[in-house]
Amino acid sequence: MKNRQGGISFIGVLFVVGVLAFAGVIAAQAVPTLIEFQAVTKAANKAKEGSSVPEVRTIFDKAAQIDDIKSITGKDLEISKEGDKVVVSFAYNKEIHIAGPAYLLLKYTGRTK
Repeated sequence: MKNRQGGISFIGVLFVVGVLAFAGVIAAQAVPTLIEFQAVTKAANKAKEGSSVPEVRTIFDKAAQIDDIKSITGKDLEISKEGDKVVVSFAYNKEIHIAGPAYLLLKYTGRTK
C-alpha cells in the first residue's frame, strides 16, 4: 500500500498569498477613508453646537482643518432643526483605484443625533 501525502500544492500557496496580498492592498487604501469618516462624524457633532447655519459651517470647517478632512466641506453639509436640536447630515463618496478601469466605490453617510 502506498501512502499518499495530503496538503496544499505550491500553486495553491501562491494563489492564497496572492489573494491575501490583494486584500491587504485594498484594506490599506480603505482604512484611511474610514478614519477620515470618523473625523467627519466628530467634526459634525462638534458643529451641531452652532446656533445658525453659517456658524455650524464655520465650526465644521475649522474642525476639518484641524483633522485634515479633504472629502467634505461645511458647504456640503445639510443642516436642519428637529425640535430645538440642530441636526447635521452629510454624504460623500470615496473612490479607490484597483486596476485599469476598476474602482472600489465607498459611500459614506452620517447624521448627528
